[in-house]
Amino acid sequence: MPNHEPIADGVYDLIHDENWPQAAAALAEMHPADIADVIDRSPREACETLFNLLADDVKPDVLSELEKTAGGEVLESLGNRELAKIVSRMSPDDAADVLAALPDERSEQVLGLMKDEESDDVRQLLEYDEDSAGGIMTTDLVVMREQQTVAEALEAIAYLDVEERFVYAYVVDAAGRLIGYIDIWQLLRERNRSRRLGELVQREFRAAQVDMDQEAVAHLAAQYDLDVVPVLDENGVLLGRITSDDIMDVMEEEASEDIFRLAGSDDAELESASVVKRCLVRLPWLLITLVGGFAMSVILKYFHARIADVIVLAAFVPVVLAMGGNTGIQSSTLVIRRIAVGGLQGRSLPFMLLREVLTGALMGLVCGAAIGLWAHSVIARGSATMALDPLHLAAVVGLALFASMTFAAVFGAFMPLVLNRIKVDPAVASGPFITMANDIAALLIYFGITVLLVRSLG
Repeated sequence: MPNHEPIADGVYDLIHDENWPQAAAALAEMHPADIADVIDRSPREACETLFNLLADDVKPDVLSELEKTAGGEVLESLGNRELAKIVSRMSPDDAADVLAALPDERSEQVLGLMKDEESDDVRQLLEYDEDSAGGIMTTDLVVMREQQTVAEALEAIAYLDVEERFVYAYVVDAAGRLIGYIDIWQLLRERNRSRRLGELVQREFRAAQVDMDQEAVAHLAAQYDLDVVPVLDENGVLLGRITSDDIMDVMEEEASEDIFRLAGSDDAELESASVVKRCLVRLPWLLITLVGGFAMSVILKYFHARIADVIVLAAFVPVVLAMGGNTGIQSSTLVIRRIAVGGLQGRSLPFMLLREVLTGALMGLVCGAAIGLWAHSVIARGSATMALDPLHLAAVVGLALFASMTFAAVFGAFMPLVLNRIKVDPAVASGPFITMANDIAALLIYFGITVLLVRSLG
């Protein structure tokens, strides 16, 4: 596979120098996906110029690959007639994605300039929610009947006016209900060309309902190793298909969404150049963390007078908080991943929780013993001025770390399950929220154990 990185680097220099003739020549040598990447990474004011440098037959593929920001700049620069010409050469699902980004009035104007058979397919796709199976499917299909022969099927495929490659031919009944599918490679290899398709059709298949969430479609494809997923309505009528490239896009989109939410942000931040908007995206979760800080300051003030004789233990508060927070994040991330891939069902749930409890306890035991030994070494150096035995104080540190890590593992695993049950995206359970909750819990555990020790030994 050719490497376009050196070419791309040269294009950026040409764009910076506004050397458009040479930039056009360089873009002509590149794949549409690479061209789209160059436009996405270029200054906004250059997007329109770069797109206009492209050959007409390349524009549809490039426009379908552009990100929202650069794509919006290009769409604003195109007239309705030119846009209709470009969209007409796209697959229906890509055309629907482009027109969905436009205001409804302009989208309708562009559709009105397209041929009826082209616009009808796009209109149908625009009716579905963009995050559903219907919103990501294409209506380009190879549809056959059971009574057709292999020879008739191959002849029909040869005269199809489509540019996309097909892996399967779908077999439907008179009402359009899906009966099964046939691998086109199998048709080509069939020597008896008079054989009926009904004898070759695979009647066991996996399909998505038209209103199924796109994330569930991706899970379906991954679980059953599907290259293409047929899409049916509630009556089993074949409406379209979802191809592997769209499934990969969904996986990337969902993964990006979860990563942003783990950090207390969202993907809207990528699309915004405004500092104020970026702050508004991140600030809510940071304010929640700040509230946690207020709570911890109250806890510290409350316990300060009670542990004045053993104030040296305050030196280990950061370690206890950090270890508890990290343990909680680990547990919540694992559980969120299991939820995302549909791996927490039935009897697996209690076993998963038990494993997290045991894992947190074992890690807490190891880390608690290690910090206890270190604490004894540190505290023993100043033991002459202390009312309590350094060994007892070190035991407090070790026991507190053990307890806080065990609690954090349980809480980090349990909270995503609760949020998922009440229909809140469990990805929001990690990051700032889990960290804040675990910090407060760790502080209460630490000082609670300290106070009990002081009372029992004082």
